Amino acid sequence: MESYLASAHYDLITPDGMISRILNRDETMMEAMVLIEAISPAFVGFAIDPSSVFFNTKSSLAQLGVDGKALGFDLDLIAHCAEVHVQLRSYGHLGKVVLQNLTEGCFIGKLFAADQRRRVRDPDYLLRMFQRTDRDHLPLLSLGTQGSKELELEKINGYTVAKLALRNGVLDYDNNTEDFIPTLTRALRIPNLKTRELLSLHQVWKEGAPRKVKEGEILLANTIPLHIRTVFGRVIDSMLPEGMHHTSANVLQPDTKASGDVFELYGKSKHEATHIPLEFYTLEPHREHIFFSDRDQLISSLEDPNALFKAFETAPKDPALRSAIFIVKGEQMLNLTTKDWIGRKVHAEQFPGLFDPQRQAQMVNEYIRQQPSYPFLKAIESGLITSQGVLFCRYFPSPLMKKMLLGDMVQSSLKGIYFLTPSQSQGEFFSHEDRSMLIDLDKFAIPVFWVDKTCGKVLRFTPKPDKDTGMFVPIPLVKQFIRATAFGVYGSTLINLQFEKELTEILEGILEMRTHVNHPLLSSDTPLTLITGGGPGLMEVGNRVARSLNILSCANIVDFSGAEQKTNAYIDAKMTYRLDRLVERQAEFNLDFPIFLMGGYGTDFEFALEGVRRKVSLNTPTPVLLLGDYDYWRDKITPTFQANLRSGTIRGVEWVSNCFYNVQTPTQALKIYKQYFSGTLPIGRHCPSSNDGFFRVS
Repeated sequence: MESYLASAHYDLITPDGMISRILNRDETMMEAMVLIEAISPAFVGFAIDPSSVFFNTKSSLAQLGVDGKALGFDLDLIAHCAEVHVQLRSYGHLGKVVLQNLTEGCFIGKLFAADQRRRVRDPDYLLRMFQRTDRDHLPLLSLGTQGSKELELEKINGYTVAKLALRNGVLDYDNNTEDFIPTLTRALRIPNLKTRELLSLHQVWKEGAPRKVKEGEILLANTIPLHIRTVFGRVIDSMLPEGMHHTSANVLQPDTKASGDVFELYGKSKHEATHIPLEFYTLEPHREHIFFSDRDQLISSLEDPNALFKAFETAPKDPALRSAIFIVKGEQMLNLTTKDWIGRKVHAEQFPGLFDPQRQAQMVNEYIRQQPSYPFLKAIESGLITSQGVLFCRYFPSPLMKKMLLGDMVQSSLKGIYFLTPSQSQGEFFSHEDRSMLIDLDKFAIPVFWVDKTCGKVLRFTPKPDKDTGMFVPIPLVKQFIRATAFGVYGSTLINLQFEKELTEILEGILEMRTHVNHPLLSSDTPLTLITGGGPGLMEVGNRVARSLNILSCANIVDFSGAEQKTNAYIDAKMTYRLDRLVERQAEFNLDFPIFLMGGYGTDFEFALEGVRRKVSLNTPTPVLLLGDYDYWRDKITPTFQANLRSGTIRGVEWVSNCFYNVQTPTQALKIYKQYFSGTLPIGRHCPSSNDGFFRVS
């Protein structure tokens, strides 16, 4: 997989080859062996029928009257090279001069793989490129310097054909051209040196000259320049006028702006050339400059959970191996194999930190380069990947990848991150840095999806509006989560099968109340969520009740695996935390309406936290229900509250006590909510406090 990412050449062409041996030569003909080296293993010619692989002569030679064709070739996949038996033929006086000046070491052409599977069928594939630009704001499809849209495209025999109108006249050469030829052939010994631009200095335009080929001569016809960044163009010889042919320099490459306006014709025909017919071959999917919104099949595949789970089944099975793949096309996703993934074992080391900043920077950069997503992100940065797509990862990317993920080039190309497991070392639990990166990715419009085997669903990271926190939510429920008012249940993991009836009736009452209440937090179109800590006991009761009532069931789950505390099975949306971030997790519940049930240390902490929230909030506080026996809550809360009163440590904020209400029945609970939503509940800093630390509802 990494080999194609390192290729400097498109997979339909090879590098230029040089003459390694001249077999024979006369005035008009030469046979030579051409050696092509450093061919990418991704070259399509290795895999298709050899009859579809053609020799493509350099255009600077063809424009001077030298055409070449392969009499045979040997492709060596192991050695990444090819030897081509080429026959060169001259047309006209200049062609003869060039032929006599060619020597061993001259680079004269390459191989082109005309893979019929890559021929463009739908004209819209090209037409949609008008008015679109690449990352450097250069047009993806341009006809002429003004970007004319007058490109005649039609579908012939199932394939797209363009007919470029020829300008009225021909190109010829000045009297100094023959003296330039030795310099040109010497320049051909230098690989990748641009010679076509030099040749144009000796070309002369003859306006109105007839565009008819003469036997034994080359006719240089001219069109408006056609620059296509997304495909190869190739002249269709069979569609030229009878008896007329184009040289084998017949391929328009997508990586140059200098092609697409000079065409070399020869033969014997009574007809005048009027158009140049072209067919088109797509680039590798990752180099097509295709926008994500144009990939209908990919988008529909990503919306299919079964297709996603099936795609991830092709990832390397070794859990010690981190793996990634960049997907740009639906067909690519649906036909993934294990060998398509980049897999790497990453060796984590202790970073020295601020005590050795130079070593720290070096180790961080090395760690980044070890990541399986690095080759893809680097290829996007360097322009080797130009199509937009999505990144599949076995594990959520390391936070150290943030600088690459949020870079300009990657951010504009990356349309989603899909992962199977949050952490290689911590399983399903995210670190603090992970959650920070999730927020950053969302702000930079890079959606993140958890292909979660534990629940068999695809979850999208969704921040709560105006909060620097979020949850992974089933995709169909994302809008519901964003708009929802959050109720929550705090309670013991050790108590089961209590309060289920009461919670059910309370939430049923809230659902009914929506039909005749018009409040910012509750109205007829307000969805509800219910959030717990995700564990067993009373948290499980809360999630089970929510799911039974079609209320979005959510959880902030912390890694209590050491205490053998398991996550309950009634959770739809979730966020996970490692144990060292327990306090941070408690602070991120962000409940609109907490409901407390019986509980121990954790519940006591959550009670204190809800009190602090109301103390420091600038908004009107919401009521907190204490469901259960009055004596239980008095014994738990009142002594601490009264001790704080006596010591004066809550002077001025005694009013917080009016936010807490002990209710023993669903009727009492709904009474509090009705008063709150109608604006008649005495709550907040300007209302009386309670000496018990809470009010008892009768």
